[in-house]
Amino acid sequence: MKKAEEQKLLKRILVPPGRKISLSKDYDPSYNPGNLTKENARKLLAEGITELADLQDKLYAQDIYGLLVIIQAMDAAGKDGTIKHVMSGLNPQGCHVTSFKPPSDEELDHDYLWRCSKALPEKGRIGIFNRSYYEEVLIARVHPELIVRQKLPPTTDLKTLWKQRFGQINNFEKYLVENGIMVLKIFLHVSKEEQMKRFLERIDKPEKNWKFAMGDVSEREHWKQYIQAYDEALSATSTEWAPWHVVPADFKPYTRLVVAHMVGKTMRGLNLAYPTIDKAQKLKLQEARKILEAEKA
Repeated sequence: MKKAEEQKLLKRILVPPGRKISLSKDYDPSYNPGNLTKENARKLLAEGITELADLQDKLYAQDIYGLLVIIQAMDAAGKDGTIKHVMSGLNPQGCHVTSFKPPSDEELDHDYLWRCSKALPEKGRIGIFNRSYYEEVLIARVHPELIVRQKLPPTTDLKTLWKQRFGQINNFEKYLVENGIMVLKIFLHVSKEEQMKRFLERIDKPEKNWKFAMGDVSEREHWKQYIQAYDEALSATSTEWAPWHVVPADFKPYTRLVVAHMVGKTMRGLNLAYPTIDKAQKLKLQEARKILEAEKA
Protein backbone atom coordinates (compact mmCIF):
# COMPACT_ATOMS: atom_id res chain seq x y z
CA MET A 1 0.00 0.00 0.00
CA LYS A 2 1.33 3.42 -0.97
CA LYS A 3 1.96 6.01 1.73
CA ALA A 4 -0.93 8.24 0.58
CA GLU A 5 -3.33 5.27 0.58
CA GLU A 6 -2.15 4.24 4.03
CA GLN A 7 -2.77 7.73 5.40
CA LYS A 8 -6.31 7.67 3.99
CA LEU A 9 -6.90 4.27 5.56
CA LEU A 10 -5.65 5.41 8.96
CA LYS A 11 -7.79 8.52 8.79
CA ARG A 12 -10.80 6.30 8.14
CA ILE A 13 -10.18 3.69 10.87
CA LEU A 14 -8.08 5.35 13.59
CA VAL A 15 -9.65 6.46 16.86
CA PRO A 16 -7.67 9.66 17.51
CA PRO A 17 -6.22 9.60 21.05
CA GLY A 18 -7.94 12.09 23.32
CA ARG A 19 -11.02 12.44 21.13
CA LYS A 20 -14.56 11.26 21.86
CA ILE A 21 -15.93 9.25 18.96
CA SER A 22 -19.32 7.93 17.90
CA LEU A 23 -19.32 4.62 16.06
CA SER A 24 -22.65 5.38 14.43
CA LYS A 25 -21.59 8.82 13.21
CA ASP A 26 -17.85 8.56 12.58
CA TYR A 27 -17.35 5.06 11.14
CA ASP A 28 -19.13 3.24 8.32
CA PRO A 29 -19.31 -0.55 8.91
CA SER A 30 -20.33 -1.17 5.30
CA TYR A 31 -17.45 0.74 3.71
CA ASN A 32 -15.89 -1.03 0.74
CA PRO A 33 -13.60 0.55 -1.87
CA GLY A 34 -15.55 0.62 -5.11
CA ASN A 35 -12.92 -1.23 -7.13
CA LEU A 36 -12.27 -4.01 -4.61
CA THR A 37 -13.71 -7.40 -5.53
CA LYS A 38 -13.53 -10.60 -3.52
CA GLU A 39 -11.01 -12.00 -6.00
CA ASN A 40 -8.76 -8.94 -5.82
CA ALA A 41 -9.00 -8.88 -2.03
CA ARG A 42 -7.95 -12.53 -1.80
CA LYS A 43 -4.97 -11.89 -4.08
CA LEU A 44 -3.85 -8.86 -2.08
CA LEU A 45 -4.35 -10.77 1.17
CA ALA A 46 -2.15 -13.61 -0.07
CA GLU A 47 0.60 -11.09 -0.84
CA GLY A 48 0.16 -9.53 2.59
CA ILE A 49 0.38 -12.91 4.33
CA THR A 50 3.67 -13.62 2.54
CA GLU A 51 5.07 -10.38 3.94
CA LEU A 52 3.70 -11.17 7.42
CA ALA A 53 5.50 -14.54 7.38
CA ASP A 54 8.79 -12.80 6.59
CA LEU A 55 8.23 -10.19 9.31
CA GLN A 56 7.29 -12.87 11.82
CA ASP A 57 10.51 -14.74 11.08
CA LYS A 58 12.53 -11.60 11.79
CA LEU A 59 10.47 -10.83 14.92
CA TYR A 60 11.32 -14.30 16.26
CA ALA A 61 15.00 -14.10 15.31
CA GLN A 62 15.49 -10.62 16.76
CA ASP A 63 13.75 -11.63 20.00
CA ILE A 64 13.38 -8.07 21.30
CA TYR A 65 9.70 -7.32 20.72
CA GLY A 66 6.47 -9.23 21.07
CA LEU A 67 3.18 -8.29 19.40
CA LEU A 68 -0.23 -8.44 21.07
CA VAL A 69 -3.19 -8.14 18.69
CA ILE A 70 -6.49 -7.47 20.47
CA ILE A 71 -9.65 -8.07 18.46
CA GLN A 72 -12.99 -6.93 19.86
CA ALA A 73 -16.35 -7.00 18.13
CA MET A 74 -20.06 -7.58 18.41
CA ASP A 75 -21.27 -11.15 17.76
CA ALA A 76 -20.96 -12.37 14.14
CA ALA A 77 -18.56 -9.57 13.17
CA GLY A 78 -16.08 -12.13 11.88
CA LYS A 79 -13.42 -12.38 14.57
CA ASP A 80 -12.73 -16.10 14.08
CA GLY A 81 -12.70 -15.88 10.28
CA THR A 82 -10.43 -12.86 10.29
CA ILE A 83 -7.94 -14.57 12.58
CA LYS A 84 -8.08 -17.75 10.48
CA HIS A 85 -7.50 -16.02 7.13
CA VAL A 86 -4.98 -13.38 8.19
CA MET A 87 -2.80 -15.65 10.31
CA SER A 88 -3.00 -18.70 8.04
CA GLY A 89 0.50 -18.27 6.63
CA LEU A 90 2.31 -17.68 9.91
CA ASN A 91 4.49 -20.17 11.75
CA PRO A 92 2.22 -21.67 14.44
CA GLN A 93 5.21 -22.02 16.79
CA GLY A 94 5.50 -18.24 16.96
CA CYS A 95 1.81 -17.32 17.05
CA HIS A 96 -0.77 -18.09 19.73
CA VAL A 97 -4.51 -17.33 19.74
CA THR A 98 -6.42 -17.03 23.02
CA SER A 99 -10.22 -16.87 23.00
CA PHE A 100 -11.64 -15.52 26.23
CA LYS A 101 -14.94 -17.01 27.36
CA PRO A 102 -16.93 -16.08 30.51
CA PRO A 103 -14.48 -16.19 33.43
CA SER A 104 -14.19 -19.37 35.49
CA ASP A 105 -14.44 -19.51 39.28
CA GLU A 106 -10.64 -19.53 39.49
CA GLU A 107 -10.40 -16.47 37.24
CA LEU A 108 -13.02 -14.64 39.28
CA ASP A 109 -10.83 -15.16 42.35
CA HIS A 110 -8.20 -12.97 40.68
CA ASP A 111 -8.18 -9.41 39.36
CA TYR A 112 -9.80 -8.93 35.95
CA LEU A 113 -6.45 -8.55 34.14
CA TRP A 114 -5.00 -11.78 35.54
CA ARG A 115 -6.17 -14.29 32.95
CA CYS A 116 -5.10 -12.03 30.08
CA SER A 117 -1.72 -11.38 31.67
CA LYS A 118 -1.08 -15.13 31.70
CA ALA A 119 -1.68 -15.32 27.95
CA LEU A 120 0.60 -12.44 26.90
CA PRO A 121 3.04 -13.26 24.08
CA GLU A 122 6.72 -13.79 24.76
CA LYS A 123 9.40 -11.70 23.08
CA GLY A 124 9.69 -12.74 19.45
CA ARG A 125 6.12 -14.00 19.25
CA ILE A 126 2.65 -12.85 18.23
CA GLY A 127 -0.27 -13.21 20.61
CA ILE A 128 -3.85 -12.75 19.44
CA PHE A 129 -6.67 -12.07 21.88
CA ASN A 130 -10.12 -13.01 20.59
CA ARG A 131 -11.93 -10.75 23.06
CA SER A 132 -9.91 -9.57 26.06
CA TYR A 133 -9.95 -7.65 29.32
CA TYR A 134 -12.04 -5.06 27.46
CA GLU A 135 -15.02 -7.32 28.11
CA GLU A 136 -14.81 -6.03 31.68
CA VAL A 137 -15.76 -2.51 30.54
CA LEU A 138 -18.20 -3.67 27.85
CA ILE A 139 -20.33 -6.74 28.62
CA ALA A 140 -19.95 -6.12 32.35
CA ARG A 141 -21.26 -2.61 31.81
CA VAL A 142 -24.27 -3.72 29.77
CA HIS A 143 -24.93 -6.49 32.28
CA PRO A 144 -24.00 -4.98 35.67
CA GLU A 145 -25.14 -8.16 37.45
CA LEU A 146 -21.83 -9.66 36.31
CA ILE A 147 -19.98 -7.21 38.55
CA VAL A 148 -21.42 -8.95 41.61
CA ARG A 149 -19.55 -12.15 40.67
CA GLN A 150 -16.24 -10.28 40.62
CA LYS A 151 -16.09 -9.97 44.41
CA LEU A 152 -15.04 -6.34 44.38
CA PRO A 153 -14.23 -4.60 47.69
CA PRO A 154 -17.27 -3.05 49.44
CA THR A 155 -15.66 0.37 49.03
CA THR A 156 -15.95 0.12 45.22
CA ASP A 157 -17.93 3.02 43.77
CA LEU A 158 -19.85 1.74 40.75
CA LYS A 159 -20.33 5.31 39.53
CA THR A 160 -16.59 5.71 38.95
CA LEU A 161 -15.68 2.05 38.31
CA TRP A 162 -15.54 2.31 34.52
CA LYS A 163 -13.38 5.44 34.50
CA GLN A 164 -11.10 3.74 37.01
CA ARG A 165 -10.78 0.67 34.80
CA PHE A 166 -10.07 2.76 31.72
CA GLY A 167 -7.13 4.26 33.58
CA GLN A 168 -5.93 0.85 34.74
CA ILE A 169 -6.10 -0.54 31.21
CA ASN A 170 -4.20 2.44 29.77
CA ASN A 171 -1.48 2.04 32.39
CA PHE A 172 -1.29 -1.71 31.79
CA GLU A 173 -0.89 -1.27 28.03
CA LYS A 174 1.70 1.47 28.49
CA TYR A 175 3.63 -0.89 30.76
CA LEU A 176 3.52 -3.58 28.05
CA VAL A 177 4.73 -1.26 25.30
CA GLU A 178 7.52 0.14 27.46
CA ASN A 179 8.67 -3.43 28.00
CA GLY A 180 8.69 -4.40 24.34
CA ILE A 181 5.19 -5.88 23.89
CA MET A 182 3.53 -3.82 21.17
CA VAL A 183 -0.26 -3.57 21.40
CA LEU A 184 -2.43 -3.43 18.26
CA LYS A 185 -6.14 -2.94 19.03
CA ILE A 186 -8.80 -3.64 16.41
CA PHE A 187 -12.57 -3.30 16.68
CA LEU A 188 -14.44 -5.09 13.88
CA HIS A 189 -17.38 -2.80 13.24
CA VAL A 190 -20.38 -4.73 11.90
CA SER A 191 -23.80 -3.20 11.26
CA LYS A 192 -26.91 -4.48 13.01
CA GLU A 193 -28.42 -5.35 9.61
CA GLU A 194 -25.39 -7.42 8.58
CA GLN A 195 -25.34 -9.16 11.95
CA MET A 196 -28.96 -10.25 11.44
CA LYS A 197 -28.10 -11.54 7.97
CA ARG A 198 -25.25 -13.64 9.38
CA PHE A 199 -27.40 -14.98 12.20
CA LEU A 200 -30.03 -16.11 9.68
CA GLU A 201 -27.31 -17.77 7.64
CA ARG A 202 -26.21 -19.69 10.73
CA ILE A 203 -29.79 -20.90 11.16
CA ASP A 204 -30.37 -21.77 7.50
CA LYS A 205 -27.10 -23.59 6.79
CA PRO A 206 -26.72 -26.91 8.67
CA GLU A 207 -22.93 -26.65 8.65
CA LYS A 208 -23.20 -23.36 10.52
CA ASN A 209 -25.92 -24.32 13.02
CA TRP A 210 -23.30 -24.99 15.70
CA LYS A 211 -22.26 -21.33 15.63
CA PHE A 212 -25.70 -20.10 16.66
CA ALA A 213 -26.92 -19.60 20.22
CA MET A 214 -30.21 -18.15 21.40
CA GLY A 215 -28.24 -15.75 23.56
CA ASP A 216 -27.02 -14.08 20.35
CA VAL A 217 -30.59 -12.98 19.59
CA SER A 218 -31.33 -11.75 23.10
CA GLU A 219 -28.13 -9.69 23.11
CA ARG A 220 -29.39 -7.77 20.06
CA GLU A 221 -31.91 -6.15 22.39
CA HIS A 222 -28.96 -4.40 24.04
CA TRP A 223 -27.44 -3.16 20.76
CA LYS A 224 -27.65 0.54 21.64
CA GLN A 225 -26.20 -0.08 25.09
CA TYR A 226 -23.27 -1.97 23.61
CA ILE A 227 -22.59 0.76 21.06
CA GLN A 228 -22.65 3.37 23.83
CA ALA A 229 -20.28 1.25 25.92
CA TYR A 230 -17.93 0.87 22.95
CA ASP A 231 -18.10 4.60 22.18
CA GLU A 232 -16.91 5.43 25.67
CA ALA A 233 -14.37 2.61 25.98
CA LEU A 234 -12.72 3.28 22.63
CA SER A 235 -12.62 7.02 23.28
CA ALA A 236 -11.10 6.59 26.74
CA THR A 237 -8.53 3.91 25.88
CA SER A 238 -7.25 4.97 22.46
CA THR A 239 -3.80 6.24 23.39
CA GLU A 240 -0.61 7.29 21.62
CA TRP A 241 1.03 4.00 22.68
CA ALA A 242 -1.97 1.77 21.94
CA PRO A 243 -4.59 3.41 19.69
CA TRP A 244 -7.81 1.75 18.58
CA HIS A 245 -8.65 1.01 14.94
CA VAL A 246 -12.28 0.65 13.83
CA VAL A 247 -12.30 -1.70 10.83
CA PRO A 248 -15.43 -1.97 8.64
CA ALA A 249 -16.71 -5.55 9.00
CA ASP A 250 -19.72 -5.87 6.70
CA PHE A 251 -17.55 -6.89 3.70
CA LYS A 252 -15.32 -9.68 5.02
CA PRO A 253 -12.64 -9.65 2.29
CA TYR A 254 -11.93 -5.96 2.95
CA THR A 255 -11.96 -6.53 6.71
CA ARG A 256 -9.30 -9.23 6.46
CA LEU A 257 -7.20 -7.14 4.11
CA VAL A 258 -7.20 -4.16 6.48
CA VAL A 259 -6.36 -6.28 9.52
CA ALA A 260 -3.46 -7.93 7.68
CA HIS A 261 -2.17 -4.52 6.65
CA MET A 262 -2.34 -3.19 10.22
CA VAL A 263 -0.47 -6.19 11.60
CA GLY A 264 2.19 -5.74 8.93
CA LYS A 265 2.37 -1.99 9.49
CA THR A 266 2.90 -2.49 13.21
CA MET A 267 5.72 -4.97 12.67
CA ARG A 268 7.37 -2.86 9.97
CA GLY A 269 7.45 -0.01 12.46
CA LEU A 270 9.72 -2.08 14.70
CA ASN A 271 12.57 -2.04 12.14
CA LEU A 272 12.91 -5.80 12.40
CA ALA A 273 16.08 -7.44 11.13
CA TYR A 274 17.99 -10.68 11.51
CA PRO A 275 20.70 -10.46 14.20
CA THR A 276 24.23 -9.84 12.97
CA ILE A 277 27.23 -11.75 14.28
CA ASP A 278 30.68 -10.49 15.28
CA LYS A 279 34.08 -11.53 13.87
CA ALA A 280 34.59 -14.25 16.45
CA GLN A 281 31.28 -15.85 15.56
CA LYS A 282 32.10 -15.63 11.84
CA LEU A 283 35.37 -17.45 12.46
CA LYS A 284 33.45 -20.20 14.25
CA LEU A 285 31.13 -20.49 11.26
CA GLN A 286 34.11 -20.91 8.95
CA GLU A 287 35.53 -23.53 11.29
CA ALA A 288 32.23 -25.37 11.25
CA ARG A 289 32.18 -25.23 7.44
CA LYS A 290 35.65 -26.84 7.27
CA ILE A 291 34.56 -29.64 9.61
CA LEU A 292 31.41 -30.32 7.60
CA GLU A 293 33.19 -30.23 4.24
CA ALA A 294 35.85 -32.61 5.57
CA GLU A 295 33.11 -35.22 5.90
CA LYS A 296 32.73 -35.22 2.13
CA ALA A 297 36.32 -36.35 1.65
